[in-house]
Amino acid sequence: MRTIPFVSACLLLLVACSHAQPPPAPAPAKIVAAEPPPPPAPKPVAPPPPPETAPVSVYFDYDASELCEATRAALQAFFDQAQKRPDQDIRIEGNCDERGTREYNMALGQRRADAAKKYLENLGLDGSSIDAISNGKERPRASGHDEASWRENRRDDLTPTTGKVADSSSADQASR
Repeated sequence: MRTIPFVSACLLLLVACSHAQPPPAPAPAKIVAAEPPPPPAPKPVAPPPPPETAPVSVYFDYDASELCEATRAALQAFFDQAQKRPDQDIRIEGNCDERGTREYNMALGQRRADAAKKYLENLGLDGSSIDAISNGKERPRASGHDEASWRENRRDDLTPTTGKVADSSSADQASR
């Protein structure tokens, strides 16, 4: 009778050992603090466009095309602006007062425009980007017949353009 409890105990041990051991519990995962993503690269900022070149008028003495000191200073200031905008061309229109013949004033206006062009070229602007034309007495700014009006009309008008501009006398002839 001792054998029955012995056999039962062995059988019990055998049955107990025959069950597979449960797999060990997985090691707890390491919790790694997620690093924040790097900040996005700053968007490139387009440089501001260069300032526009402001039109300017310069004035001359009666029956003269020589540049006075005030005219040179105004042309220097215009040159400083124009250097920042090499994409722009320049149109110089020489004008005269109403005294004198049409032909004489056309020639005088051209001499005035050419004098301003030459001065800007000497400062360093590309001459091929400058158009110098004469309006003679055909485009007065002041309509009076006195010294103040004449003084206002003896001028060069310097205007920045975005391309070659046709000569106004050529455009007038083409439209006829």
